[in-house]
Amino acid sequence: MSDLVLDHLVYAGPNLEEAVARVADLTGVTPVRGGRHVGFGTANYLADLGAGAYLEVVGPDPEQSGHTGPRPFGVDELTEPALVTWAARVDGIDAAIAEARESGYDPGDAFEMSRTTDDGEVLSWRLTGAGGLDGLAPFLIDWGSTPHPTTRGLPSIPLLLVTGVHPEPAAVESAVRALGMDMLVRRDATPGLVAVLQNSAGKQVALS
Repeated sequence: MSDLVLDHLVYAGPNLEEAVARVADLTGVTPVRGGRHVGFGTANYLADLGAGAYLEVVGPDPEQSGHTGPRPFGVDELTEPALVTWAARVDGIDAAIAEARESGYDPGDAFEMSRTTDDGEVLSWRLTGAGGLDGLAPFLIDWGSTPHPTTRGLPSIPLLLVTGVHPEPAAVESAVRALGMDMLVRRDATPGLVAVLQNSAGKQVALS
């Protein structure tokens, strides 16, 4: 199995500014604007989680008010901000998909996506769907030759731990293992992810 590592956590909401404010209130750190997903109807803000990972806060892009069709990450169905899924980074996404399928988990096919920064730079990458098993199994992302977002001097919110809750924890753990990774999952009727972060005062806070 190719080496996969945590790339980013996705915190999505029906109102982008509200989602950013929630993170800022919780952590004392305000994510910075990343850019717009042109054609997808969303935009994002980012913060560095450490160890080459980051937090993506995503929601409807006010500048794409005329967007039709579903937005990524189930944004249109959300009633409040939530940690909806996570991404695993890989070099060589097609090989990683094939290996995962051989190990018993299908992450889906890869497709291309891009984001336009405020200064007009277009960043592109390849990824699979938005994460299986209610978002607890990560989607895969391959940045190719595009510089990783963490190279852009993002504000820091150290990540300490990520866990999950799900009605079928064994199924989630099996899928994550098929990707060559591990995550602790406990049983609960309502599925979800929980990220333990260090706030600006050095205390632990939970984002879910």
